[in-house]
Amino acid sequence: MRYELTDLEVFLAVAEEGTVTRGAERCHLAPSSVSLRIKGLEDVVGAPLLVRLARGVMPTPAGRIVMEHARRCIAQLEQMNADLSPFSNGLVGHVTLFANNNAISSYLPDDLACFFSRYPNVRISLEERLSHDIVTAVASGRADLGVVALEANHPELDFHRYREDELVVVTARDSDIAARGEIGFGECLERPFISLQPGAALHTFLMNHASALGGRLDVRVQVSSYGAIVKLVASGAGIGIVARSAIESDSGSNVVVLKLAEPWARRDLCVCVLRNTPVLNPFRDRLREVLTDTGALPPEGAAHHKT
Repeated sequence: MRYELTDLEVFLAVAEEGTVTRGAERCHLAPSSVSLRIKGLEDVVGAPLLVRLARGVMPTPAGRIVMEHARRCIAQLEQMNADLSPFSNGLVGHVTLFANNNAISSYLPDDLACFFSRYPNVRISLEERLSHDIVTAVASGRADLGVVALEANHPELDFHRYREDELVVVTARDSDIAARGEIGFGECLERPFISLQPGAALHTFLMNHASALGGRLDVRVQVSSYGAIVKLVASGAGIGIVARSAIESDSGSNVVVLKLAEPWARRDLCVCVLRNTPVLNPFRDRLREVLTDTGALPPEGAAHHKT
């Protein structure tokens, strides 16, 4: 089957507007031309797409399927146009960066702002992933750079030290464990838990460790950010596990930070990059310099040496 994009746009306009006349006006076409295009689309599909009523039209079951997919196709094309528009406006570079939740919620925003202040015509596609998924993506070329928390290296990647961090447990100041100082992850499974939403890298990470212990997190509330976790913990809704770096600004709130007594709680961050890349991307290397030199940008055109 071969579909014309214009036919899909015309059909979607008519189906959404409810009449051929209004659909034609929306597409700036004559009603007769719109009717011919819809008839051609129905011939390609092999089934009627619209039911003609006294005061308009409505989609058939096949028409509803076409509507759903047409919306997706058109939305993806519009997104492609949006992604490409910077290139026509002087964009000089693009970097795909994958990072874990710790980095995105703490250090990366300030470091990326520093990078953009020097290279305003570069665009960065930032996506959150689990560390082992990031390593795979960088090794396969799907990401230019990765920010990960891993102890093991990869034979095809170079790892550069980025920041020090760790996962900690936060609990309300008046809770029965507030004076403990530290707590094991197994004991956390016995308490109501405030978690990031499914799909977040940290949520998946903690669920995997709970499963390895033969248990599960008793998730009471799921939220979208570390800040929301801290606020709910302060209210007494449960405990949470967050990156220490992400709660420094909340140190004066009604929460206590406990050390998480697990070897995997240490989450020192590294920047990983493919050692031998087939495609040169100088802005990838400039971004790596910003991240690994803690935001210190070298002078334009000058060689930079770490001390």
